[in-house]
Amino acid sequence: MAFASSAQAGITIPAGDWTVDIGGNVNAYYTNKSTDDIKASATYNGSSLGSADEAGTGYDDRNTIGTGLLPAAFGIGAKTRQNDLDIAFQFSFFTGTSAGQSTGAAAGGNNTLNIRQAFLTFGDASWGTIKAGRDLGIFGSDAILSDMTLLGVGVSAGGASAAGGSSTLGRIGSGYIYADWKGQMSYVSPNWNGFQVAAGVMEGFNNGQQDMGYEAKATYDFAANDVTGRVWLGGLTQKTEGATSYTSKGFDIGGKVSYQGFGLVGYYYDGEGLDSQANLKSSLDISTAAKAGASFTSLVGTGGLFNGTGFKTDDSGGYVQATFAVPGVGTKLGVSYGQSNSKGGVGIFTGEVQNESYIVGAYHPLTKSLNLVAEYTNQEITAKGTLASGGNSLTGKLSRESDTISLGAILFF
Repeated sequence: MAFASSAQAGITIPAGDWTVDIGGNVNAYYTNKSTDDIKASATYNGSSLGSADEAGTGYDDRNTIGTGLLPAAFGIGAKTRQNDLDIAFQFSFFTGTSAGQSTGAAAGGNNTLNIRQAFLTFGDASWGTIKAGRDLGIFGSDAILSDMTLLGVGVSAGGASAAGGSSTLGRIGSGYIYADWKGQMSYVSPNWNGFQVAAGVMEGFNNGQQDMGYEAKATYDFAANDVTGRVWLGGLTQKTEGATSYTSKGFDIGGKVSYQGFGLVGYYYDGEGLDSQANLKSSLDISTAAKAGASFTSLVGTGGLFNGTGFKTDDSGGYVQATFAVPGVGTKLGVSYGQSNSKGGVGIFTGEVQNESYIVGAYHPLTKSLNLVAEYTNQEITAKGTLASGGNSLTGKLSRESDTISLGAILFF
């Protein structure tokens, strides 16, 4: 469904020795987002600024029409067997459905095309498959592929904007680290009665391309009577050298199970140097921030992007999700909660950032290809710690809360 790891059969066309697969999706959602900046218990250069709710700038009723967590996509791949090898390739083109992509659309606005998949595979069922090219990473992949908001929007965007460019966040940054689309050389083992391992060498992110990243996971798929499910355990490591030198490393563990329309997902990750939660703007004028009520919009970047700060933070998080497909109707109702946490010193900030969200959704299959979607998301990001720059110091707790309502449809072909 998400063009995750191999050519997906949509429209199948025989072409000589090859079988060509064409598939993709188109989706669009109306999204309304309201955001409040809140300052609480802050002190500026040792003097109390008092405690206040909604002391910052509120952003009510930001509206957009655009894509959800899955960008609109068109994919083409092909496969064949030659010299006792299964060989295949995949190209997938992703784009948004809004004109302005992010914060502002203008007359004559345009869009961008993002080729997230361009890879080849070769192998055999007896010894496994090798992949070379750009595809979804290994670490965290099961977390995002198990997220119900793949059919919807989830967290709409960073900051107060409702627009998400060519993709919203789902629960990226509030439950898991984005697996991302990475250049890689990877291997997947044969399926041994439900058990498989995958491992790969990845292009390094945010490290000046000095060192490669390494990712691996083990999965076990099971089925007994009406119960099916999967459990997985993964790991990641990447060295970063520069102004600060450190090694990003982490593990994740998760599982999902389904029974007669009920579904349950549980996921947890932990590590160091993984997340961009505390990616504060180093050029922030502390004095200006204090006088303006320490507007949180000026302080925090988008969370959930791997190694996004260039600093070794302590990172952890996870999410739980429950779904139920209504018998006869087919409508899937879902609810989930997740959070991501980062602690440490990043530039001018020392402290902790917590990003949590609650999501409620309804996903109705109008046909086997077309789903209607309605979601409500509440997100709160809280920073506790000290900002110090130019001899000034701002200490306390800052938070931003957003409520997002999304209505739309997604069509797979």
